[in-house]
Amino acid sequence: MFSAITLAAALAMTPAQAPAKLTLANLRCTHGLIGPTRTATKFLPGDIVYLGFDIEGVAVSKDGKVVYTMALEVTDKAGKIRYKVDPSPQPVYAPLGGGKVPGVAFVTLGVDMEPGEYTVKLTVKDASVADEKNQPTGTLDFKFEVLKPELGIVMVYAATDQEGRTPTHTAGFVGQAIWVHFAATGFKRDSAKKNQPDLKFEMTTLDEKGAATLTTPITLVAKDLEEKFPTCTARMFLPLTRPGKFVVRLKVTDNVAGKSASFELPIQSMPVEK
Repeated sequence: MFSAITLAAALAMTPAQAPAKLTLANLRCTHGLIGPTRTATKFLPGDIVYLGFDIEGVAVSKDGKVVYTMALEVTDKAGKIRYKVDPSPQPVYAPLGGGKVPGVAFVTLGVDMEPGEYTVKLTVKDASVADEKNQPTGTLDFKFEVLKPELGIVMVYAATDQEGRTPTHTAGFVGQAIWVHFAATGFKRDSAKKNQPDLKFEMTTLDEKGAATLTTPITLVAKDLEEKFPTCTARMFLPLTRPGKFVVRLKVTDNVAGKSASFELPIQSMPVEK
C-alpha cells in the first residue's frame, strides 16, 4: 500500500496574463525534490518516487500571484486507482519572473507495497479562470515499477541541514556542504539479540575516473532500532572541498543476513567564480 502521497508545485511568474494553453513538459525522475535526474525507474518498497517537470502558460496577476490546482492519481497495471489526491486551489507568489514554471511531486511507497507496475498521473489546472470547465489544463504520466522487498538503500536525497528539513541539489560550489540522507530497508533482525538489526553503512566518494578519493570509507553502525521502524535512516556529512564531478557510493551491510547493497548518487562541486 501507499503510506503517503504528497505533492507540491513551485511556480514562477510568467508574462502572459490570460494564457489559452497550459503545458506540462520536461518530466524527469529525480534524486530528491530538486536533485539530479535519476535514470532508474525501479524502486524498492519504502522508497520515494520524486518527479520534476515544467509548467508552461499559467496566468499571473499584475502583483505576481498565481492560483493553480494539481491532482494526482496512482494506478496499477490493471488501471485500478490505488491512491488519489483531489485538486484544491493553492495560491503562490512568484516574484522572479520567467516563462517556465518548475513543478514537483513525490509519491512515498509503503514498505508493504505490492510488487508490480504503476502509473502516476498529474493534472494541473489554471484556477485563475473562474469557469472550471474552461480552465487551461496540463497532464502527464509517469510509469514506474515496485520490486520485491529486499535489502537496499532508499529515500536518498541531499539537504543543507543535518535534520533534512531543507532539501537541496547535489550540485554546489566549493566551500558549501551538504548532508546526504538515506535509509536502509529489507534488513533482518537478530532474534537472539532482542530482535535488533546489525547494520553497517559506508560512504565512498569516487572521482571522475572512478577512483576512491579516500583510502577508507566513512562508516556508521546501527544496532538499536525499535521494532516499529521498518527502515533505518542515516545521514552523512559531505563538504565540497574541491571542484569536480563525483559519485557518492552508499553501501549497507546487513550482518544478520550476511548481505550487502549499494546506491550511487552523482555529486558536482563547482569552482567559485572570481
